[in-house]
Amino acid sequence: MRRILIWFIAASLVNFVFSYFFYTPKMYFIDRKNREMVMKYEILQARIAAATRKIEEIKHRDQMVYRPLFGQDTLSIAGVYTPYSDSKYAHLTADRVYSPLTVAAWQNVDALGRMIYLESVSMDELQTLSLDKERLAVSVPAVWPIDRTKWNGNISFFGMRSHPILGYARMHNGFDLSAPRGTEVYATANGTVEESQSRGGYGRQILIDHDFGYKTRYAHLSESFVKPGQEVVRGEIIGLVGSTGLSQSPHLHYEVIYRGVHRNPLNYFSLDTKADELDTLLESAHEVILEIDE
Repeated sequence: MRRILIWFIAASLVNFVFSYFFYTPKMYFIDRKNREMVMKYEILQARIAAATRKIEEIKHRDQMVYRPLFGQDTLSIAGVYTPYSDSKYAHLTADRVYSPLTVAAWQNVDALGRMIYLESVSMDELQTLSLDKERLAVSVPAVWPIDRTKWNGNISFFGMRSHPILGYARMHNGFDLSAPRGTEVYATANGTVEESQSRGGYGRQILIDHDFGYKTRYAHLSESFVKPGQEVVRGEIIGLVGSTGLSQSPHLHYEVIYRGVHRNPLNYFSLDTKADELDTLLESAHEVILEIDE
């Protein structure tokens, strides 16, 4: 019995020493499986990267071709580019050998999924627009809101500007075109009148809902010829230039709003003014402050 115990201990020691300095068949098998697992993760990451590049190509065509074709701005969904918190992957960190590979793969898959979701929403929206493209064509603001020959060259641009009384910079959400009192004001696209009333610093103003996310506002009017709920078409006379509200001289304050965000109206004159012609007009314009505030 004692001899058997001695042989067992000796064999264990030999096996331990041999295993420490040399690979056993079992260790070779485990090492091969580990390398295969790492290789599979690398292949998975390469496939995720390839899929991401394809989605990036679709996104580029969406933003540079498809959406501009329908007069649509780039679609933005809050949080779509924000990575998930590390707590989402906490259960994957128990395995110290593979957790870096596993977590990285899941993070990339989740990022890919968010991109796919964004593009699917965008494509669904474009599909709807394509089915209703004729109505869209007349619903996007695309002309001057007054007769250009009546504009006297004074303008106040869209963007940050110094407040004439308060002194600090603040956002000017539209642009102002100086014109004689009584100059006709036109709807810049088909739509439904949402408001036709006096509103604070805007004075007498008209807000038109054009559908597809677009709205336009015409402020400081001397007269309004439309009422809420009334359908209007592009080029229809809706009011007259005035100086109501917080205005310093007769002019039209014009706004373009898309999905609740104010946009630069100068980007929406494509139907009746070529880009080079608009540049020439603006170069000769005199920037002035025509109102105290809206």
